[in-house]
Amino acid sequence: MKTFGIIMAGGGGTRFWPLSRKRTPKQLLNLSGKEVMVNETVDRISTVCKNEDIYIVTNSLQAEKMQEVTEGRILPKNILREPSARNTAACIGYAAIKIAKDYGDGVMVITPSDAYVKDTKTFTKVLQTAINAAASSQNLITVGITPTFPATGYGYIKYKEADCEVKSVDCFVEKPNLENAKKYLESGNYVWNSGIFVWKASVILEKFKNLLPDIYSDLLKIEEALNTVDEEKILNAVYPQIRSISIDYGVMEKSDNILVVPGEFGWNDVGSWDMLGVLHEADENGNVCVGNSLNIDTKNTTVYSSGKLIACVGVEDMVIVETADAILVCPKNRVQDVKLAVEALKEKGKEELL
Repeated sequence: MKTFGIIMAGGGGTRFWPLSRKRTPKQLLNLSGKEVMVNETVDRISTVCKNEDIYIVTNSLQAEKMQEVTEGRILPKNILREPSARNTAACIGYAAIKIAKDYGDGVMVITPSDAYVKDTKTFTKVLQTAINAAASSQNLITVGITPTFPATGYGYIKYKEADCEVKSVDCFVEKPNLENAKKYLESGNYVWNSGIFVWKASVILEKFKNLLPDIYSDLLKIEEALNTVDEEKILNAVYPQIRSISIDYGVMEKSDNILVVPGEFGWNDVGSWDMLGVLHEADENGNVCVGNSLNIDTKNTTVYSSGKLIACVGVEDMVIVETADAILVCPKNRVQDVKLAVEALKEKGKEELL
């Protein structure tokens, strides 16, 4: 059975403002100094399927730039444009009906576009195990990350003890407090929820039919128009009306045929500026600096310059980011609130800064 890579790349990445913008969100940025994040994702997925079988689902506003940066890696026709953001259930459903329409069925390897993976060899091995499990069953497979510290920023998956690579899922757990995170780490049968899923297109569409019938009905309308002259018109009319819900809430937490493949391959979702240290080595004072900076008596600070010199004197536990038209200064313990600045700019009508 053919394997397809599905990269979800419609997010705005507001926590990486001011570098991340509507037309150039995090997945289109080169944060590592090597490649833009979506291309790093494409290259990882290409170890388990052909590039011609990799699809990217992205916002129509970002599609032109996405096509530009992935040229030579992704076929232009494999960039699926969402007229509006409707969460991960709609995104995955859209890709599933496209595969079902064009190929009948296939194994879908679904991954976010903006995570960091250090050990691609082990990542490939884990994915192949999940692919084999999905191809030979009617189960939903997810990839879990073996926790290395008591993280409170990730959701967890509890699995049933089993002496095999593929384990039955007991339950999904929301982001815990520190005390519970420590318990999960000690127990040995919890993994971080990576948001990486593997299953047959036919299996997930059957789940939509049974658990999300309203969304399934909308997907069928789109499927009927695929590869016709009315495709764009129907997509633009139907897609924005699809109910917004995540695949986790809509399907995963309501299903009893879920398996997980735990793995440790240096995964990190690099969700905010304080995580830039995952991609760049800190100096002797714990500072992570990208671009032109001067640090005097400065500790544990993230500095990103797109050109201008940033001079830091006596600074500690801060994030400082400079772009051509904006500067961000934020305590490290408030980086999750950078999105509040984006919301405030939106309210003030400062579209040029978004």
